[in-house]
Amino acid sequence: MSKAKRYTQRNRPQFSDTKGTLLYLFLVPLFLSVVLALFQTNIKAFLLNGVSFFLFLAVLTLAKKGFKQEVHYNQSTLAKAPKIPYKKIAGILLSLSTFFTAIITGKQDFWTSLFLALISLLGYYLWYGFDPKKDKLENLGDVSAEYVLEAIVEAKEKIAHVEQDMLTIDDQTLHNKLTIAVQKAKAIVQTIQEDPKDIRVARKFLIVYIDGLAKVTDTYTQMEETDITPETKEKLYTLMQDVEVRFDKELQRLKNNNHMDLDVHIDVLKEQIK
Repeated sequence: MSKAKRYTQRNRPQFSDTKGTLLYLFLVPLFLSVVLALFQTNIKAFLLNGVSFFLFLAVLTLAKKGFKQEVHYNQSTLAKAPKIPYKKIAGILLSLSTFFTAIITGKQDFWTSLFLALISLLGYYLWYGFDPKKDKLENLGDVSAEYVLEAIVEAKEKIAHVEQDMLTIDDQTLHNKLTIAVQKAKAIVQTIQEDPKDIRVARKFLIVYIDGLAKVTDTYTQMEETDITPETKEKLYTLMQDVEVRFDKELQRLKNNNHMDLDVHIDVLKEQIK
């Protein structure tokens, strides 16, 4: 299989909810077989077809997880190869499911079942491929790529923690202010992710500001809202306004930093073509 050239879907979107549609072709006939066996009260056929159906359903579920992982990997400047190779696992399970269905449910002989299993695995690989294997950790000069990646992952986890806390906050004013802060924080993290060198100017944001925001919401949700005084809430509202201003400044700093980088590249190119 190592010599087989995988088809590259150049003009297709990297991921959508419809990716993996071909795998549904395995589910449709099995679902009909399960329904038919049920109506015929054929318990054995119902159970065997049911096992096959859920095996292929597991293939689809794992494959979709793999597709999402791959898109995140491809869109990130820095990324580690997926720890769990969902696409590869899905391909192997597809082969095993095909073999089980052919030899048990379809009553095919061993070699025919094995041939169908290998064909399904080859087809899956050629169309979808397997998971990325290499880490994307480019040289960032004086900043460790590992550090940048860890900082981004940690920032995303803290933002997710804030969003989880927001689910239990009934104060609509505070909730709205947190929503704005989270949106801006995500924009900053995304900007850093697209240009990891920006971490030089955004290091304090990742380490201090997002962590502080997470601690505030965590402490708030541990209290009963009825026990929080109007004065404390007013302080929170003022704090969130300051957070919004700070996040706006951080975004502007990143934009200015990108403009400076562009100016440097322009000057370098001018010198080179003289």
